[in-house]
Amino acid sequence: MFLKLSVLASTVACAVSLATAIDISVKSTGGNITNGHQYGFLHEDINNSGDGGIYAELIRNRAFQISDRFPATLDAWHSVNGAKLSLNNLSQPLSDVLITSMNVAATKNQGEVGFRNDGYWGMNVKAKQNYSGSFWVKGAYSGQFTASLQSSVTGETFGSVKVKSRSSSDQWTEHNFELRPSKDAPNANNTFVLTFEAWGATEGSLDFNLISLFPPTFKGRKNGMRVDIAEALEQLHPTLFRIPGGNMLEGLTNRSWWDWKDTLGPLKNRPGFSGVWGYQQTNGLGLMEYLEFAEDLGMELVLGVYDGLSLNGDITPQNQLQHFVDDALDQIEFIRGPANSKWGSVRAGLGHPEPWKLEYVEIGNEDWLAGAPRGWETFKQYRFPMFLDAINKAYPDIQVISSGSSYDGYDIPQPGAGDYHVYATPDTLVAEYNKFDNVKTPHIIGEMAAIHPNGGSGWDGPQQPFPWWGGAVGEAVSLIGYERNQDRIIGAAYAPIIRNMNRWQWAITMIQFTADKVTRSTSWYIWELMAAHPMTETLPATSQFDPLYYVAGKNEKTGGHIFKAAVYNSTRGADVPINLSFEGVKPGTTGELTVLTGPSNPYGSNDPRTGVNVVKTNKRTIRADGNGSFHFALPNLSVAVLDTSPAKSRRWNRVAD
Repeated sequence: MFLKLSVLASTVACAVSLATAIDISVKSTGGNITNGHQYGFLHEDINNSGDGGIYAELIRNRAFQISDRFPATLDAWHSVNGAKLSLNNLSQPLSDVLITSMNVAATKNQGEVGFRNDGYWGMNVKAKQNYSGSFWVKGAYSGQFTASLQSSVTGETFGSVKVKSRSSSDQWTEHNFELRPSKDAPNANNTFVLTFEAWGATEGSLDFNLISLFPPTFKGRKNGMRVDIAEALEQLHPTLFRIPGGNMLEGLTNRSWWDWKDTLGPLKNRPGFSGVWGYQQTNGLGLMEYLEFAEDLGMELVLGVYDGLSLNGDITPQNQLQHFVDDALDQIEFIRGPANSKWGSVRAGLGHPEPWKLEYVEIGNEDWLAGAPRGWETFKQYRFPMFLDAINKAYPDIQVISSGSSYDGYDIPQPGAGDYHVYATPDTLVAEYNKFDNVKTPHIIGEMAAIHPNGGSGWDGPQQPFPWWGGAVGEAVSLIGYERNQDRIIGAAYAPIIRNMNRWQWAITMIQFTADKVTRSTSWYIWELMAAHPMTETLPATSQFDPLYYVAGKNEKTGGHIFKAAVYNSTRGADVPINLSFEGVKPGTTGELTVLTGPSNPYGSNDPRTGVNVVKTNKRTIRADGNGSFHFALPNLSVAVLDTSPAKSRRWNRVAD
């Protein structure tokens, strides 16, 4: 457990003088080659992290979608100037999957009427940025539409544009526009407004559907990602991207799993998804968008495929499972097949003729949990073996991953790998430092985070409100343990990764956001530092762990020697002196030492409501002495990296700057 602050304050001074230096010698050979994918994250749409989050669409409930669990509603839509809004199922819908529209009826003979949308709890409005919008209309109308961004508090208009009507009574017509605000909104309490002249609607009303508005997106992608959230993720230097979950992959029942084929093509052909976290999803953030995002960030995919088990315990019998095996093979072909293959040609038709790289495919998600014990039994008996056999026959180079680990009571058949998930206290994460030292089967750490305080009630109680400093240091210790076994650990993924502060189901995430702000948590700073200094080879080092946990290695691409360390609960909270030498490193060699420390209260966090960053970063250059040794001390509850040749670009898996 963390030291009590009163004890810590009274003992640090004497403890520093009593601390004995830890001597660490690192060999130049005899280590393990790494796969280079040490760090990444999982994304599924939880906490409105997809719709209303990383997916940049500003309009909430843009297409009145319907699913098994969620009926069509007018959520987020409001009348302007007395218009009557109602849901309408026309005999001629916008598409076979978007069957419900919003009818807007004028109740006055003159003036402008219409509707407004609250967005995902506000909209960020910036001057001199182009907002790209579109909407579909059915009904006879000969006038103009007015699209605008306005304050929902004062009614002030920040930007507006006239859109000439092409609407008719016999078909749906798409209208596109660009809206460029003339001034910044002072806050995110803003709304999108669309109006029309009541006199021009000859039948008294118009039907609208698929009403969309995008700000500038990351890398300028159409239907793309929100810039500030994407940049916060890019700055983590991730190399692994696990999609699409998570529980989202499984779906609520065996009729509603996340079907990748439903997420392709024009938005009007995407039916939406019966979300597993309490809200309808649009399918706007689909497989192509995930693949493009991975490409933009230089990440490799860990692709989850549906394996016949859903969250309610529905299990697909063995004699019906081949359909899902074939579907997984189709999905793999869509991603990495040649442009002249069946599904590769579909990808090419969507604008990406070049195949993407795909080397990791995970079968299902947490099959040891949903519908246990029968779900886990059938996974081991026939579901995983059928997928493993079919995928490896078609793609021998793909690493097929079980959705459970060796620690879940599964002797995973070769050449399969395992997936270990850990949501725990920091003490537990530290205790698991050597968990994979003697495990021969490859594993990915597919989900991990410190979520409960030491000495608390664990899963019987709530999570901490935000990632906290002591928890983040506990994560660092486990991460260092995983790096020590990089020849068998595929990588570690933080999960869940982002949280909308207006609606969430899981409190602990690496990033929190509102409509206009992004907060990087304490964990973000630790994962960023660790990922910014990847090793291509670990190196043997003398072992003297607790309270100092460390790993050493080198990066052949930068030529640097690297030492990563965390101090967790040193004796009496004392600093830990270190004498570090790398075999072959000459006297006078310099290294960049970066040390992260937190607040005096180890439960301190980066609270989005205050915007205060409690993480302190100290970076300095140190020089090896005449014997080639580096000398420095690390405070209690600190994380540090020493790198003799830090990469300029901080992204060694890309072309260096």
